[in-house]
Amino acid sequence: MIAIVDDDGAVRTSTANLMRSAGYEAISFASGEELLDSARLNQVNCVITDVQMPGMSGLKLQDALLARRYTRPIIFITAYPEERDRCQAFAAGALAFFSKPFDGTEMLECVSKAVNAQSESRPNETRHP
Repeated sequence: MIAIVDDDGAVRTSTANLMRSAGYEAISFASGEELLDSARLNQVNCVITDVQMPGMSGLKLQDALLARRYTRPIIFITAYPEERDRCQAFAAGALAFFSKPFDGTEMLECVSKAVNAQSESRPNETRHP
């Protein structure tokens, strides 16, 4: 399952549709807080999040996920690419950092690598709700 976190409904919808077109289950959230409060968080294999959002930014979401020992890949997207944000995201373990509008093929390749690497590194992982 791929989680899409973005305050822009059109971006959430188009990104979720892109993921579904490649056979992934996608779930959308309008904020980082919504994802953190979701009962489905432990089912998420990869997070795609906007950097700049009202309330909790994508970078703060990354911090919160890391504090919860969430180790699945995080991919950032942003309409306002800033080098300091990119550096902070990668320093905390981000898988990728895309500028909006992003190339759908590149995003799907990145998600595929993330999901495949995760399944190879945890072949016997047990997920708890």
